Amino acid sequence: MAEVSVPRILATVPKGAWVPLGLLAAWALAAGSGVAASPLFVSPLEVLRVPFADPDGQEVWAALGASILRVVGGGLTGVLLGLVLGMLCGLSRVASLGVAPTIHTARQIAVFAWIPLFTAWFGNGEATKLVFTALSTFFPVFLATERGIRSTPKALEEVARTLDLPFGKRLLRFYLPAALPTIQVGFRIAVLSAWIGTIGAEYAIGNGRGLGSFIASARDQFRMDIVLVGVFVLAAGGVIFNHACERLFAILFPWAKE
Repeated sequence: MAEVSVPRILATVPKGAWVPLGLLAAWALAAGSGVAASPLFVSPLEVLRVPFADPDGQEVWAALGASILRVVGGGLTGVLLGLVLGMLCGLSRVASLGVAPTIHTARQIAVFAWIPLFTAWFGNGEATKLVFTALSTFFPVFLATERGIRSTPKALEEVARTLDLPFGKRLLRFYLPAALPTIQVGFRIAVLSAWIGTIGAEYAIGNGRGLGSFIASARDQFRMDIVLVGVFVLAAGGVIFNHACERLFAILFPWAKE
């Protein structure tokens, strides 16, 4: 049987995985050697066991489901509002002068600075989390749609005027296709913003079920193994959302490139 050299094995590992695998190996080595002797320092094997064997850790799956539902509900609302207002401000000079400056000013405020205001208006329940997720999604979609519509080549606008097309056909056949690459970038940013915003709102508010609340509760109980499970699931969720967004655009609009 031919021996497989270590360099050949390393060559099969994607280069982007070298740093995470190196950190994981260092973590396992430190935990196994007892160098870091602390109740808050847990081994990778303990973290891997928690979501399947620990009753408290198993709650991560229900928390993940609740967070995904908030991303979908609040995110769709923010996307629709961002598309509508972005198209309005991109197509109408009146809306561009009257509405866009207010939105551009509001987006300069750090997103998490809105939480105290939303909790005062909507309470500490589900409504605040959904509104915050919608807001996190709204700004990237609005900005990308507005800029994409405004960057439509003048030649296309002249063709539309020459053909005397109705507004609806001009929008669907000229403006939106021209703006789609920019909208795609904004949509991808919005999806990740919705995910981060949802987890952040759950963590800040603390009550109810969700991945952010799950991590906050584990922190209060000094369960570092459960905290790390929540962090890893959060990271995996972001990667999956980003990949799903790429695939969706590739399927729906294969001709649109960023």
